[in-house]
Amino acid sequence: MPKFQIDGKEFEFKNGQTVLEVALENGIDIPHFCYHPLLSISGNCRMCLVEIEKMPKLMISCSTLAAEGMVVHTQSERAINARKAVMEFFLINHPLDCPICDEAGECKLQDYTYQHSIGESRFTETKNLKEKRVPLGPYVMFDGDRCIACSRCIRFCDEIAKSSQLTFVKRGDRVTIETFPGMQLDNSYSLNVTDICPVGALTNRDFRFKARVWDMSATKSVCIGCSRGCNIEVWVRSNEIMRLTPRFNPDVNQYWMCDEGRLKTWKHVNSDTRINGPQLRKNGTLAEVGWDEAYAFAISELKNFNKDEIGIILSSSASMEDNYMGIKFGKSVLGAKYFGYKSKVLKGSGDDILITDDKAPNTFGLELLLKSFSVRIENSFEQVMSLINEGKIKALLVIEDDILSGSEELNKTLDRLDLLIVTASNMNKTAEKAHIIFAASTYAEKNGTFVNVSGRIQRTKPAVVTSERERSLDGFEMSRLDKFGTEWDKWGKVNKIEARASWKILNGLGVVMGQKLKYNMAEEVFVDLSKTIDKLSGLDYRAIGETGVQLKLTNTN
Repeated sequence: MPKFQIDGKEFEFKNGQTVLEVALENGIDIPHFCYHPLLSISGNCRMCLVEIEKMPKLMISCSTLAAEGMVVHTQSERAINARKAVMEFFLINHPLDCPICDEAGECKLQDYTYQHSIGESRFTETKNLKEKRVPLGPYVMFDGDRCIACSRCIRFCDEIAKSSQLTFVKRGDRVTIETFPGMQLDNSYSLNVTDICPVGALTNRDFRFKARVWDMSATKSVCIGCSRGCNIEVWVRSNEIMRLTPRFNPDVNQYWMCDEGRLKTWKHVNSDTRINGPQLRKNGTLAEVGWDEAYAFAISELKNFNKDEIGIILSSSASMEDNYMGIKFGKSVLGAKYFGYKSKVLKGSGDDILITDDKAPNTFGLELLLKSFSVRIENSFEQVMSLINEGKIKALLVIEDDILSGSEELNKTLDRLDLLIVTASNMNKTAEKAHIIFAASTYAEKNGTFVNVSGRIQRTKPAVVTSERERSLDGFEMSRLDKFGTEWDKWGKVNKIEARASWKILNGLGVVMGQKLKYNMAEEVFVDLSKTIDKLSGLDYRAIGETGVQLKLTNTN
């Protein structure tokens, strides 16, 4: 491979790579604003200027191709002075919004001002003021005076979102960004521009002014909005989710996530509809009870039915661990024969970027589980509903799914049941008809695994505290709780929901009813289930790691 030098060290490179790409690949920090690895080169910020021997002027490293024998200096006096000049130019009209700017704490302009500027301003004239608080679309707010005209947002819309909605208008120091006439920034991925904006010019209207980045913890997790399983970070303050942001995974979602996943997959965690503890139907009304009373009542009721009278509805939105315990509990404890799950495929709702038609994060994984237990998948849900209508199934266990959502005709079907047990995190139409409700943890409150549409198994970790403190064998434990929770607990400011993971709820029922295996952690459940599925053999949470593992698939799968 060809070689060249950067700051006295020799590096190999691939033909077509730029100086900046090779530098970043080898841990050499060349400051830059407009460059992004998945966007085209614009070269308009001039922050990445370097000195290259035998070239008469400084070159921008983001567009200069590496060449055999080239000698690059990133820390020469000329390069350093040029950076200082560029930073001084950027700061001439930039407002002192840092105390109120949501980007503070994760702003490249702040960082580079500290690292590369002269530390003072020689500009004595009045700053050029531009429009502030301009809503570019339903989710994005624009502060024009903060913009440094890097064009990242424009290129993202053109090249990634495939929706040209933004452009530069005017020239010189009056240049600003606007939407095209009659348009707004409303593509399905619009909020990604707030992530790639290197300053605080573009902000998330849903998150704006809600929290400072240094007051939040970030927990690596997976989006549950569709079967893509985008890698995300869950940002939490005072035991409340503040926002979701995409996490880089080259095999799943790169740097991006859709607006739907970012805004609508976590509001239920903080919602007033959360079920805080078990509930029993007494005299026709649901009433909160303790866990022991709920367990005792469920066990006494389930014993009244034979195995042919019990059906179990699993969920393609629930984790592998929860569904595995649903099947295991149903087969080994109740002797149930009838299992099913309701499809969440909305044909035509996906795109060719990230969004899929399947609005469930774990359909692939659930089908792997059902196949391993030799359970028929096709029309399984319809079969269970039909058997209820025929009076053959009289007791139904529903695990983390609202089967009445969008299916009002099933109301009469569920009315035929003598017993309906539901595990649910939030009150929904199915839970409202239940005889017993067990409060279930959400994906943001427990350890779990999901298999995405491509057959990649990935992990979620608890970002929010419930009464059940989650642990795992790989040593991970609520880092947020360790950082903030003890102090908040002392003052009674952490509101802990009385919820448990569905696998733990079913495991508790199973142990009392004679199940031999007792699990203490989610990973113990996973290790057990991995022994039943060949494609998961040898995996554990540590092996899955932060970016997941691609399962080996055959054409039949």
